[in-house]
Amino acid sequence: MDFSESETVTTLRGVVRDFFKREVLPLEASVRRDGFVASLPSLARARDRARETGLFAAFMPKDVGGAGLTLLEFACMSEELGRSPIGHYVFNCQAPDVGNMELLHKFGTDAQKERFLLPLVRGEIRSCFTMTEPEHAGSNPVWLSTTARRDGDDWVIRGHKWFTTGHEGSAFAICMAATNPEASEAHARASMILVPTDTPGFERIANLSIMGDRGGDWASHAEVTYHDARVPLDNLLGGEGMGFALAQERLGPGRIHHCMRWIGICERAFELMCTQAATRELAPGKPLGSRQMVQSWIAESRAEIHAARLMVLHAAWKIEHESAYAAREEISLIKFTVARTLQRVLDRALQSLGGLGMTDDTPIAFWWSHERAARIYDGADEVHIEAVARRILRSYGMKKPA
Repeated sequence: MDFSESETVTTLRGVVRDFFKREVLPLEASVRRDGFVASLPSLARARDRARETGLFAAFMPKDVGGAGLTLLEFACMSEELGRSPIGHYVFNCQAPDVGNMELLHKFGTDAQKERFLLPLVRGEIRSCFTMTEPEHAGSNPVWLSTTARRDGDDWVIRGHKWFTTGHEGSAFAICMAATNPEASEAHARASMILVPTDTPGFERIANLSIMGDRGGDWASHAEVTYHDARVPLDNLLGGEGMGFALAQERLGPGRIHHCMRWIGICERAFELMCTQAATRELAPGKPLGSRQMVQSWIAESRAEIHAARLMVLHAAWKIEHESAYAAREEISLIKFTVARTLQRVLDRALQSLGGLGMTDDTPIAFWWSHERAARIYDGADEVHIEAVARRILRSYGMKKPA
């Protein structure tokens, strides 16, 4: 593995950093103050200017309107975008749209791409993803109560979902539902189906209150229901019974995107911590950074961020050169390692900023509350840790429990 950056990565880092200074960072404070919905006109103007960089939806191939970045190249861009809570949105690289675009590009029919994918890449619409159910453990993706049954030329969907990120204002959902609930193979029971959000019977109950914030529009997580929502059979994404396989396809690269975004957050928090340590005086002539404990926070954070970045880039490299399946151990390792690194760095940064860290004058408090979920979504830490340990122990001859 070559540790030098390609010319493409060096260039895109420069473009994004320059854009951030001019367009994103000046807008960040007003979004924190006024909220996402009230800031949509300003964000729309920033998105228009982001299109001019040629990096709008950059992870998508050029033939559908993206920049054609490889997974490794986009991982580096995701780190840069992660330095602001609005960075990915401005460049149309936000979850869950990024994963939905990847699924539609790889598995969608021509008609599905025309109707759903192309407007999504252009940033004309947004989407959501309904998989998690309040009645079941989200760490068991084959345990679903939501069903989709055939009725003539339609699927009729019935079920209850929550943590549907960005449902408010979205044009369509990808629904994970059991189409073969009695199949002997649990991983073949579910399918993914495209559901326009204006479909009768598909309703949003409410945006969930997350750490005291209900959000709005893209920055929200909704509880939704399917009351016999009816869509054409042609809205099936991929093949019937492929829901779990498609979810795994979505999550492999998705964890690379998330982990590099978290590293971008770490870098921004690290900068704020170092600035505070170098300039904040505890007493005349005695900067905060003169304290050994603060120096330890800085050195440990630098080492942990650097190690986490190398782990993620290696996982992305292995996915590109082999496959997501071949890199499944590396993917699990980065998921819990980087999520924990993020929590430690944010905690140190907040502690070093003291009272300032608790205010909304910096993004630290926002990230502290909203990114605790990093250790839960896309597979809780404990699930990934157990999966890695099982694979290691099997290589030493341990048998599966009866």
